[in-house]
Amino acid sequence: MNWKLLWDIFVLFTRVAMFSWGGGPASMALMQRETTAALWVPPGAAAPEPWVTAHEFADALAVGNALPGPIAPQVSAYIGYKLAGTPGAIAAASGTVIPTTILMLIMVVFFFGIKDSPNVKAMLQAVRPLIIGLLLWTAYDMSLTVFGAKKLGWAAAISGGWDKMLIALVGFVILTFTNINPVWLVIAGAVFGFIVYR
Repeated sequence: MNWKLLWDIFVLFTRVAMFSWGGGPASMALMQRETTAALWVPPGAAAPEPWVTAHEFADALAVGNALPGPIAPQVSAYIGYKLAGTPGAIAAASGTVIPTTILMLIMVVFFFGIKDSPNVKAMLQAVRPLIIGLLLWTAYDMSLTVFGAKKLGWAAAISGGWDKMLIALVGFVILTFTNINPVWLVIAGAVFGFIVYR
């Protein structure tokens, strides 16, 4: 068992969790940037490679969205498992959950004393829109991979991947104008993909 790798996994996901504001979905931008930039040397490999590629991260995000529960521990466990099997998944999920849970338990005690502080309110006014920017960047970066624009350019990606863009647009419109649970969209997407793209 590679204890150093397990520690590195735990530390990276702890760092992502501690510096992510706005919950699990908001942490995906930072998690993607960190995990695609982190390098390791897989067993039998001659040169280092990223923990995950942008395509693998998109797969992890798709799997995590298809499952019930919080997205951050699911995506981190997926990546940890790729790197070091079950111990890696445990280290990644633990790094995502344990330090921030301990911090939350400590902060709950103090939060109700400072929640109305003008300083806290001022900081949150800037952090909230920043989270929107992080989510937009994650969507943009994932779209480069999902639609193939990184390799083909946007013009070719639009002409060759119009069907995937239509699926994304339909999902966006349904979620914007209805109260349907996103789980049903994920299930419908999986069934559609099984039938059409198999």
